[in-house]
Amino acid sequence: MARATQPCSATPTRPEMLPSPAAFGPGHLHSPLPLQGLTVLLVEDSRFASDALRLMCQRSGARFRRAGDMAGADQHLRCYRPDVAIVDLGLPDGRGEDLIRRLTGSPGLVLLATSGAPEAEAQAIAAGAQGFLPKPVAGLATFQSLILSCLPDARHRPPAASGTVRPDPLALRDDLIQAERALRDAPGPAERAWLAGFLSGLARQAEDAGLAAASARLRNPAAELAPVLHLLRQRIVTGGAFRGGAFAPRG
Repeated sequence: MARATQPCSATPTRPEMLPSPAAFGPGHLHSPLPLQGLTVLLVEDSRFASDALRLMCQRSGARFRRAGDMAGADQHLRCYRPDVAIVDLGLPDGRGEDLIRRLTGSPGLVLLATSGAPEAEAQAIAAGAQGFLPKPVAGLATFQSLILSCLPDARHRPPAASGTVRPDPLALRDDLIQAERALRDAPGPAERAWLAGFLSGLARQAEDAGLAAASARLRNPAAELAPVLHLLRQRIVTGGAFRGGAFAPRG
């Protein structure tokens, strides 16, 4: 499949998805960036995790595209071929390992996996991933270094840079709304397992002990869902944080 730098019209590009060198300050305007010219496709259901990687792509010089599930990834891949694909292992419509297996061997594609469960690295590599990004990604250097280690032209690129990013808190609220809606619809065992993984990833990304406890509750088939629903709704309304498992406002 021929490479292209633009997605098809079915997946329009928003301005905030594209790198903005002016936002990096005058010192960056004439400096090459480590991932300059690359297109990164992220297959990730969490908007909060996606926003963190969007910012990392922006600061690395890469174009960023996102699909929220496997079906969305297929739509992207029918329109263009990314240089890098980062696949979350827990997706709402299937396992990321299955998508990784399908993409393994694609010419010129750097294929990485990501998950909020560090123990999932072995199964991701077994499926064909070239590397693994645990959530939350430790920082810009970790993100850039892993991709650079897989690029054949890495020695001609600038080295990885240090730094961190702060994803948009509104993206976290969007994720909480998504989880609340799914939970409200009386999920079956498969969707309940996905929700447990989804909330576990959010808990790690937001350093939120309350969400971690909610994830553990969802993994127990006998546990009632009402306390988890209450917790999510309270969090959505107040914009608060959980500290040590107890609800407390931010600040």
